[in-house]
Amino acid sequence: MPTRTATGHFTYADWEERPAGPADALPRLAQATVANTFSGGIEAAGTVCAYTIAYLTATTGSYSGTELLAGSLDGRKGGFALEERGTFHEDGTTRCSFAVVPGSGTGELTGLRGTGSFLARHGEPSVPYTFEYDLD
Repeated sequence: MPTRTATGHFTYADWEERPAGPADALPRLAQATVANTFSGGIEAAGTVCAYTIAYLTATTGSYSGTELLAGSLDGRKGGFALEERGTFHEDGTTRCSFAVVPGSGTGELTGLRGTGSFLARHGEPSVPYTFEYDLD
């Protein structure tokens, strides 16, 4: 059971999206890569993130992906991977939950376990996150 909580914000950049099937059909698939910069409990610049997106309408759907972070967590240096699942809605919000990929922690983050979430609002440049974790 996670025993610590890290909070902060992240910003995203370099969103690159491309169709993964017919671009004019619904539902439709796309793939995206993005770089995030985390601050707060997680300090990581230029993360690597890859998503597969299922658009149900032009503005709604779901996605899943994996993100690689290298930096620090509450002052402990290392890296880890997150599995992410989210949905985006007509009101411009995106809800995402994520979990540490088991065994992915490196450096001082070896043995990291945890889960977290965020709620993003379209147009806001900074997204708050919460991450509950434990270390062996």
